Amino acid sequence: MDNDIYIPINCGLHSEYELAIMHKTRVTIKWESPENSEHSDTVIPVDLIIKNNQEFLKTINSDNVINEIRLDKILQFTRPRKKLK
Repeated sequence: MDNDIYIPINCGLHSEYELAIMHKTRVTIKWESPENSEHSDTVIPVDLIIKNNQEFLKTINSDNVINEIRLDKILQFTRPRKKLK
């Protein structure tokens, strides 16, 4: 368990995560683990959850691995660009 202090994220980012969940959008996320190592994966965000007064993004990757990423540890969140007509 990560014992460092949780820093709430800005509302705009939170909305981005909610939209990706609602639209079942595949995104690329880069984050820092509780062990301070960086990870990157392409995932589908499925839920936002709260544990111990900390917010997490619950994701599932292409291998059906479920992960819970603490929101303030997300370093990059990239949604696919819309194609122009």
